[in-house]
Amino acid sequence: MFESLSMNGQLVFAGLAIGGVYGLVALGFVMIFRATNVVNFAQGEFAMLGAYFLVALWQGLKLNYFAAIVVALLMMAAVGLLFEITVYYPLRNRSFLPVIIATIGASIMFQNGALAIFGPSPEKVRPVIQTVGGIGGITLAGVFFDYQYVITLVVTLLLVGLQYLFFEYTILGKKMQATSQDKDMARLLGIPVVFMIALTFIYSSLLGGLGGMLVAPIFFVTHKMGATLGLKAFAATICGGFGDVRGAILGGLALGVIESFGAAYISAIYKDGYSFLVLMLFLLLRPHGIFGEKVAEKA
Repeated sequence: MFESLSMNGQLVFAGLAIGGVYGLVALGFVMIFRATNVVNFAQGEFAMLGAYFLVALWQGLKLNYFAAIVVALLMMAAVGLLFEITVYYPLRNRSFLPVIIATIGASIMFQNGALAIFGPSPEKVRPVIQTVGGIGGITLAGVFFDYQYVITLVVTLLLVGLQYLFFEYTILGKKMQATSQDKDMARLLGIPVVFMIALTFIYSSLLGGLGGMLVAPIFFVTHKMGATLGLKAFAATICGGFGDVRGAILGGLALGVIESFGAAYISAIYKDGYSFLVLMLFLLLRPHGIFGEKVAEKA
């Protein structure tokens, strides 16, 4: 019985850590959707770019790990700003469909650009903390706490807390919320809407990039990893309630745990499919998600 409890505890811990990354990427989906009313299907590629930037700076140029993270985040901020200027801004007054198609095109461009620059071979990133013997973690009550998983989970929870404080207690955060709720009214109140939207794209790019950096030592870094992370984060967003910050985080954590238990007790081969099975169940039974609200339309 103790072994069973230890195994389940291990699965919960690993699932929460991976789910935290899904939550961070999903949070980027939510922020851009609330600010622009469109879905950015290149959000997963932001995670892929962040992981590759870390590989290039830390393992390629031999920068200090924390310096590499700072530089990589600055690069991701530039990517987010350029993305807003070149992909969203020219189509800002069009319907949502051209913008969505543009984000899909940008996603394909990022994937092929990474393939051309870094090649098709997967990159393995060294763990941040690694003890003698190559084991980076400790065992408590039969559960092995991998340092990288711990860092991933702690950073996720810390970012969620900081984001709450930022949006609730800072003027800039309130301006960003006002812009996401009603751009026309925010403009009438003197809020620089264009700047706020650009800031939202930068922030979502940073979230995606950081998620990719956190998961890089756990998985292999490839030019296709962003598509997988993006689709799972999109599923998490829908399950949690599209446009809801709480739903993005909770949906990501829940999908991570479901994947972990599904791989252990059902089949590891179909590990990537469990998230989409849960997504289909939500679309059938509760399409507005956990925290989403039903919208009634008059005939």
